[in-house]
Amino acid sequence: MSLSGWICVVTGASRGIGKGIALQLSEAGATVYITGRQEKTLKETATQVNERGGKCVPVICDSTRDDDIENLFERIKQEQRGRLDLLVNNAYAGVQAIFENQDKKFWESDPSMWDTMNNAGLRSHYICSVYASRMMVARGQGLIVNISSMGGLRYLFNVPYGVGKAACDRMAVDMAMELRSRGVASVSLWPGPVKTELITQMVLADDAPEEADSEYKDIFANGETTEFSGLCIVNLAKDKNLMSLSGKILMTCDLARRYGIQDIDGRGIVDFTTLKFLLTQVPYVSWLSSFVPSFIRMPRFLLPLLSNHF
Repeated sequence: MSLSGWICVVTGASRGIGKGIALQLSEAGATVYITGRQEKTLKETATQVNERGGKCVPVICDSTRDDDIENLFERIKQEQRGRLDLLVNNAYAGVQAIFENQDKKFWESDPSMWDTMNNAGLRSHYICSVYASRMMVARGQGLIVNISSMGGLRYLFNVPYGVGKAACDRMAVDMAMELRSRGVASVSLWPGPVKTELITQMVLADDAPEEADSEYKDIFANGETTEFSGLCIVNLAKDKNLMSLSGKILMTCDLARRYGIQDIDGRGIVDFTTLKFLLTQVPYVSWLSSFVPSFIRMPRFLLPLLSNHF
């Protein structure tokens, strides 16, 4: 119960990664406000939290509606006497659109794709962070986590997706600059491939649509559970050196190594930055991976250099 007494918010927690994060935070003793648009799925998450002995407050909140977001944080302010320890910006509404438009270029898709990818995502993350920061700064402590992905560094899925994730990363870094002196930390978290309910249905299931790319199946077959990101956040939240990590983009595989944790099903986490893994992705030399130790990793400073266009 390392987070006993903590007040947390997880947006988009009715399923997927958000649900997994809420379950892990509640297991650690936190009171978790979870948001989503569908009352039924929110209550299902709340029921699972309660079954594990956790505390959960489901709030119907459309992350594309500014009034809903403002009302959410006003409610927390009133009910918790101004206390908020952790915000996880996870709400996202673009996964279905990714699969529906996976063979289209940006000019072939409807321009509304931008809003689909970035309203319930980048824009709502910023608005939530504004209201959360006001409460955290007043108390001189807190943590904001943006759920992002490798799409913030390299092309992935489509143009609006990558732009949105890159902006989420930059937002976390820049917020940290302004929050550091107030005792509040801000980070961006990159999960690896995650076997969410939708990914299982659209990619991994035997009856998955024919257009599901075989490359996706290979990537997600050994993916993380939806709760592993939550386990990482629990350990991050209680890290005594948290402020030294503020303003950074963190990967779940790095946090697994930092805290010595495995996925909740006992599997180790695939480290996509090891030389061993990277060699398996290169045709004709993949056989060399069997001779390379798993502890040799790509230096982090090389990641942005690989995508540097200056």
